[in-house]
Amino acid sequence: MPISRRRFVQSTALASCAALAISPGALLAQGARSRTQALRWLDGSPPPAQDGVTCGAAWPQGALPARTSFAAIAASGDAVPMQSWVTARWPDGTVKWTAHAFPGGSGDPATLTIAPGRPAAPAEPVRAVVRGDAIEISNGPVVWTVGRSGQAIIRSARRGDAEVLRDVGLTASSQSEAEAELGEGTPLTRFDGMIQSAEIEQGGPVRVTIRVSGVHQGAGREWLPFTLRLYFHAGSPAVRIVHSFVFDGDAATDFIRGLGLTGQVPLRGATYDRHVRFAGSNDGIWAEAVRPLTGLRRDPGAAFRQAQVAGQATPPLEQMGDSVRENLQFIPEWGDFTLSQPNADGFTIVKRTKAGHGWIDVDGGERARGLGYVGSPSGGVAFGQGDFWQRCPVRLDIRDAHTDSATFRLWYHAPDAPAMDLRFYHDGLGMESYVDQNRGLDVTYEDYEPGYGSPTGIARTTEFTLWALPATPSAERLAQMAHNLATPARLMPEPAALHAAGLFGDWSPVDRSTPAKAEIEDQNHFLLTFYRDQVEQRRWYGFWSYGDWMHSYDRDRHVWKYDIGGFAWANSELSPDLWLWYSYLRSGDAATFRLAEAMTRHTGEVDCYHLGPWKGLGTRHGVQHWADSSKQPRVSTAAYRRIYYYLTADERTGDLLREALAGDEALTRVDIGRKVGARPGGVIAAGTGATVRSNPRAGEVEMSFGTSWCSLAAAWLTEWERTGDTRWRDRIVAGMTTIAALPKGWFAGGANYDLATGRFTGPGDEVSMSHLNAVFGAVEVNSELLSLLDVPAYRRTWLDYCVAYNASDEEFQAMTGARRRGRNLGQGHSRLTAYAARQLGDAALAQRAWSEFYDADAGLRMDVAGSQRQLHGPAVLRPVDEVANVSTNGASQWGLAAIQNLALIGDQLGTLTPVLPPRR
Repeated sequence: MPISRRRFVQSTALASCAALAISPGALLAQGARSRTQALRWLDGSPPPAQDGVTCGAAWPQGALPARTSFAAIAASGDAVPMQSWVTARWPDGTVKWTAHAFPGGSGDPATLTIAPGRPAAPAEPVRAVVRGDAIEISNGPVVWTVGRSGQAIIRSARRGDAEVLRDVGLTASSQSEAEAELGEGTPLTRFDGMIQSAEIEQGGPVRVTIRVSGVHQGAGREWLPFTLRLYFHAGSPAVRIVHSFVFDGDAATDFIRGLGLTGQVPLRGATYDRHVRFAGSNDGIWAEAVRPLTGLRRDPGAAFRQAQVAGQATPPLEQMGDSVRENLQFIPEWGDFTLSQPNADGFTIVKRTKAGHGWIDVDGGERARGLGYVGSPSGGVAFGQGDFWQRCPVRLDIRDAHTDSATFRLWYHAPDAPAMDLRFYHDGLGMESYVDQNRGLDVTYEDYEPGYGSPTGIARTTEFTLWALPATPSAERLAQMAHNLATPARLMPEPAALHAAGLFGDWSPVDRSTPAKAEIEDQNHFLLTFYRDQVEQRRWYGFWSYGDWMHSYDRDRHVWKYDIGGFAWANSELSPDLWLWYSYLRSGDAATFRLAEAMTRHTGEVDCYHLGPWKGLGTRHGVQHWADSSKQPRVSTAAYRRIYYYLTADERTGDLLREALAGDEALTRVDIGRKVGARPGGVIAAGTGATVRSNPRAGEVEMSFGTSWCSLAAAWLTEWERTGDTRWRDRIVAGMTTIAALPKGWFAGGANYDLATGRFTGPGDEVSMSHLNAVFGAVEVNSELLSLLDVPAYRRTWLDYCVAYNASDEEFQAMTGARRRGRNLGQGHSRLTAYAARQLGDAALAQRAWSEFYDADAGLRMDVAGSQRQLHGPAVLRPVDEVANVSTNGASQWGLAAIQNLALIGDQLGTLTPVLPPRR
């Protein structure tokens, strides 16, 4: 049914009360207020043992007062030790999100329930105190000392009187030329991490968190700033380390060769009682001794052989067979060991007796789990890195195990790999002017500009774990540790509980109750599985790249367009991050969570700038993650990070959310629309999401409503929730109020924005539509904002936009006074129509939304799975699956539309029978 402007305005006014009645807050006020929260293990059952878990929990508005304390109870009724803190509050001050830390250990219950109450204390609390120039952490039998200055981040770990670990620090090396241009003997420069500050963020009793920051120093230079957090959980001999560094060098002269975490392990006793271990693929453990007693020509005795293989103390030496005991000095001592994973498909192990002697090939496999150990029956250290083979090239080293002090090194970029070459990948191809750059954009979709393809300011986060152990663990225990390293144990709220709390806008748990719903659910599952498999089949791995996906597919070459401008790495284009997170929220699926986690770790670090002129902005999609010249808040938006932060309470992600607060100020350094007018007719460069030029005054910037303002509002909303600081709420309201006051409201696309006040100043008197304005989190952010803030005028202008975007030409002109243009992605925008239908109680709009969703000409068909085929033989490098018409843009927007339409107007779906057009 056509929607006249008059009818729309009347419907908006009459439905305002109804809209409030269906908002999340109102729904919860009608009786869904829960005061308990059930937690489940992400992978379905508790691990045999774990080293401490932290998770988030969500609470409906009004359910819990601000100062609530929490207790955890197992299904048996037993109290479980827990440490809790609030991570977000509702506008009324009641608790919205909490974080909960649990001790390490074994025998965890299958489920836990959190409720208001007095928390149980751990049997041996973990505590942190400052002692002069160090921080001391006491955790059961282990006492850790963390430095507040100098190179040693962990100065020591002691068990009683015995020191088992010391001098843990960071190391890096670089060279001044790229590998292809090197001559023999080109020198490397070494840099060591130097602490600038260290502070206790949490002091126990279940979890202690220490934050350390510093830089790498060497050759009279300071660079590669880092921050890391050390996490100690009661009941665990481990420390988990979340380490982030920023590349602040020059890509033309700074070629990183090695990045590592290194430490010393004091060793005591005979070398035949010293053990070396590496975890291989699956549950495999490679286990040997520094001086082997097996395989000798003469037998030392079964008790000696069996003890050494098991990693246990051998019997007294006098019980050893004379022929071996009297000739021990002739059995080589193997002091140096290396496990190297240069790529995602294979690792090797080598060893040698000591420096200056040849390496011996030992063994190899496909994908190592990233765990090593060196020690003896009187103590040792296990060390490991998460996402080990996925972040190749990586390496584990053990050196000098035959001496009184072994060295271990976790190389998160291996020093024997080719130097890290971050230079821009082409010479500019003559694109000096904006006109030529727009011509290049037309052919390769790359928005190139000299000097903008710089990696200076990008970052990477890596997770390490160190265990200070009383003795060499059994092979079975090491396999458990390696499994937990590769697949960390996690507790999570149930999807139903998250939904009942009214969080993150419009979504609902997976529902296959009708054939039409089941068909949509099946296709969403198919697409998620397809992308999970593409990560593996296309080898989307590597130090900088793991976590990202490709943008578009080349059907002729049967590859993703890895080398074609803006069609290569997606860099969050059209919100695959949100598609993954909303898919996880509604399903609780572990594989989806880990896809989303890897993407969040990548896009928040590598695709964004953390220092320099583009700090606070991210980079549009391209052949290199930093290559495109379009630097925008739409990539650095907090909308892509906040779900992970609240589910996990990850402090590093919390840092990134705060970095995004100043994204509007970054626009004073980058004019997003600078190329507008550089082609005939002043057409906006496709894909930039820029707005019409409007000559801002001093203290103002041009800002689009969706790709910029909504992206920034996600950070302001999160900071308001986290801190209760109403300045951020007021900044959001200022933007909402002044957008609504513009003559064309949301239809203006953007306007001049005053940085001091957060207000839009105009002109906003022309319709300027961009298909990108609503597809970088704007739909999701607006749904949340309108459930939390009462700004009726903004609500009306947003609903105007939602109704009109996919309306007919006549309806659009009647509502806006302008001709319809600048609109595509109709399928993805069906969720705007659905939102308006729900808010206005309009069944005709709901039917229109489903028609838009099923329109294959505007997006994906409903039989995507039927077009999948496997390619093999000489046409491809390896067997791969291909769905030629799927792009990351299309899949992400289809997935988000499916999820939100089901939540908003799923009850209207049964009346519509989709008709699929014939395949072209």
